[in-house]
Amino acid sequence: MTAPMPVAGQGAPRRKPAKLRLRRPKPVRDRNPITVAIVGIVAIVVASLVALSADDLPVIGGGTTYTADFRESAGLREGNEVRVAGVKVGKITKVRLNGAKVRVSFRVKDAWVGNTSTAAIAIKTLLGDKFLAVDPLGPESQDPGTVIPVNRTTSPYDVTRAFEDLASNAGQIDSAQLASSLDAISSTFSRTSPSVRKALDGMSALSKTISSKDAELNRLLAGSRKVTGTLADQNESFEALLRDGNVLLAELRRRREAIHGLLVGTEDLGRQLSGFVQDNDRQLRPSLLALEKVTDLLLKNQKNLDRVLKLAGPYTRVVGNTMGNGRWMDGYLCGLVLKKYLPPGTPPEKGCQATVPGTGKRGQ
Repeated sequence: MTAPMPVAGQGAPRRKPAKLRLRRPKPVRDRNPITVAIVGIVAIVVASLVALSADDLPVIGGGTTYTADFRESAGLREGNEVRVAGVKVGKITKVRLNGAKVRVSFRVKDAWVGNTSTAAIAIKTLLGDKFLAVDPLGPESQDPGTVIPVNRTTSPYDVTRAFEDLASNAGQIDSAQLASSLDAISSTFSRTSPSVRKALDGMSALSKTISSKDAELNRLLAGSRKVTGTLADQNESFEALLRDGNVLLAELRRRREAIHGLLVGTEDLGRQLSGFVQDNDRQLRPSLLALEKVTDLLLKNQKNLDRVLKLAGPYTRVVGNTMGNGRWMDGYLCGLVLKKYLPPGTPPEKGCQATVPGTGKRGQ
């Protein structure tokens, strides 16, 4: 016979649900040390690359990169600021030579650059530090793939670099050979007209003067080079000084109203004091006159006052000693015992005479 099939819900055996078991990660100390070292080195390299290229990341860095051609770099280098209307909006990313021109790449963030914008290398400080000034012009935005041409860029005249070049070039000139060359030219044109001969004689004299002052000129140019180098070394100090001066001027500008109010209040106070004196002139004049009389009287009796103050000190000391025994008072009665009943040599020898306090002298 066939056994009946169990119906669901009528005595059929129930299966227990399977438990989800999570696999524990293997500890690092139990893993292969070579694999751990390789993964660690790869992680360090990736983190270093991310840190070095943080400016190119969309969240941290970002910005649009443009290129422009200049006739010369004028001391502009990577990392210099890019400003629009005086506000820093980016930095120089690359400066390279492109044929007879200098191609500068710069990144700009949160700033609009038009299709007719101009770029100029400007001087940031008196010591020759540069920045790129962009003037955003044009109805449309500048295409990052299009290079800003030379006719829309300008370069400054660097006085410091000119002096350095002058010093280096002047040191390479053979002044003696230059003087002999000018003498040869003068002798060659000696048979020409007087005006030309005078001009050449003047050139010869000029060359001799320059040759005689060659050492002084070299020292002067060397000194100018040292001065420019010292100023360049103190660039940060000058920048800090200028920044502090700007902060001070800004603070004075902010406090201008307070200073103006202080000066106005001082003027009002002086006016009120003068009015007070004028209004109370009748009451103050008798008091001032009486005070003047009192001071005159004190000046006339200054010697007496000094003498009183000198005597007051010993007197108070004697009174304190007399009354310093509680309820008793010390005293001295001279002549209570007749002198003939006293031992020989007992003072006083000339009768009872009181001593002046503080002097040790006997009074009359």
